[in-house]
Amino acid sequence: MRNATQFNIFSSLGPTAEEICQQVERILASEEFHAPQRGRNFLEFVVNETLAGRSGFLKAFTIANVVFGREASFDPQNDPVVRIEAGRIRKALERYYLVAGQADEVVITVPKGGYVPHFEYIREASPPPQTEPENAEIAELAHQGQSRGETHRPALPSARGRSTGLLAVLILPLLALASALFVARGAPSTPPSTVSAPTVAVELFAQNSSADPSADIARGLRDDVIGQLAQFDDIVVVADPSTGDHGAAADYALQGNIQTDGSRWRSVAMLVRQTDGAVIWANSFDADLRAQNKLELQTGVARQIAGAIAQPNGAIFQTETALIAQKADQDVQACTLAYYGYLQTMTTQSHSAVRECLLQATRHIPDNATSWALLSLVYLDEVRFRYRLGTPSSTAALALAADSAQRAASLAPDNPRVLRAVMLVSFFRGDIDKALAAGTAAYAANPGDVEVAGEYGLRLAMSGKWQSGCELISIALDKNAGPTGYYEGGMAMCALMRGDIEAAEQWSRISDLDGNPMRHLALLSILGAAGKMDEAKLERDWLHTHAPALMTNIRQEISLRLQRPEDQERFFDGLRAAGVAVELPPGG
Repeated sequence: MRNATQFNIFSSLGPTAEEICQQVERILASEEFHAPQRGRNFLEFVVNETLAGRSGFLKAFTIANVVFGREASFDPQNDPVVRIEAGRIRKALERYYLVAGQADEVVITVPKGGYVPHFEYIREASPPPQTEPENAEIAELAHQGQSRGETHRPALPSARGRSTGLLAVLILPLLALASALFVARGAPSTPPSTVSAPTVAVELFAQNSSADPSADIARGLRDDVIGQLAQFDDIVVVADPSTGDHGAAADYALQGNIQTDGSRWRSVAMLVRQTDGAVIWANSFDADLRAQNKLELQTGVARQIAGAIAQPNGAIFQTETALIAQKADQDVQACTLAYYGYLQTMTTQSHSAVRECLLQATRHIPDNATSWALLSLVYLDEVRFRYRLGTPSSTAALALAADSAQRAASLAPDNPRVLRAVMLVSFFRGDIDKALAAGTAAYAANPGDVEVAGEYGLRLAMSGKWQSGCELISIALDKNAGPTGYYEGGMAMCALMRGDIEAAEQWSRISDLDGNPMRHLALLSILGAAGKMDEAKLERDWLHTHAPALMTNIRQEISLRLQRPEDQERFFDGLRAAGVAVELPPGG
């Protein structure tokens, strides 16, 4: 693939309507665009609606009715047909541009989190414009990153996707290094209050001129980004690098540019690693100022930027694992990064390694609430994921999880990550009131944290509050919270409990939890309820082969997760229909 860069991204508002229509025709005519007819209809519809200025109406309900012929009673929370088709189109477009469209000048993508297509120029890299000094400097940083082999295409293999694989490869060496540093040093070289965290300098967003209508939005957007980033405890935000030398010493610089053309508004943001100028994340945001007021626009874009770079699965923590692990004074941070790497692999080996790393962290820096909170979750995984991890049945792990969560809460009672740990441990101990109270507090502390929102939604749903819980799970999926398969499994349970068996099967099958026995058990119940006995037999055979202990302990495991007896029985009814013997409840 040739080296490419986004052409005129700071000085142009993108391809014309004619160029976009020609590109759609080119894509649809290509043999390398692998999509069924309804997928092609989907692509044409969302492009035409966007060009007609109706992108605000591109919701799942509209697409389902117009493109797929669904009735007015269509419920996108129960029927994932639009989400599934959008996923297929994203993959088909990605394949097209990798195989046949490398020489095309216009790239069309459908970014995750919505159905509005994005249009971009891709051309050979050229010198940055000499007439716009600020823009030239940012464009040059992007060019430097690409000259190091970091070629970017919008929504094609993304930094997030590439770094997930890197994280999985690096996790065990990282854990070994972090633990070795603890043992070798015996004590931290810095006090607990000065444990290093990645530092982000948020620079002024550039605009055409101080008299430009974008100037107010540029200042407001920067302030909102700072406010959103400040809610994440794992990074340090430098609010005004121009007033001192903090900006130069920061690990990263968040740079941006805003332009307007009449009512059309575009902002481009990028995160630059200060040590080498590499661009580790970049995205653009478009809006119509007639359809959105400035405050809504600033808040929405700021939330997207902060989530993309500062979430535990965001750009900073996924791409910088190896770099941070090399810093001798960041052992706690290395363990934190390793924990999120473990979530991507979740093997017996990675579980043991991250548990040991966090144990070392709590021994040598006992006042760090994050280490205690993550350690509680690692202990809890020995209970809720024990069939996947191969851990024995034991009450000790749950007690250790509770003790660790309590210690974290005593250090930082209002920390969303600590509250999340308290919520999960309390839920699996059967203290639902305490669990939901902690979840409510965590969500209220930072509604923009989609990981907290999704986990809180799951606890609400499994407690019987299906409507509100499933809405939060859906939001987490829309915001691309990871791991997505976890939330797709949650949506499968939402559909099952609402009696929509077809949607439940679709959600379960698209989840990427093939190695998780609980996912296979849920699919088995769904297939039983659907009367699909041949497919149910395949799931039953898989469970007897890979998780025989689960099949003899079904009632206890499901009662840990579904709190209401009527929800449990609906799940068991599907299993019984699939030929699985489920013991009756005590006294039943």
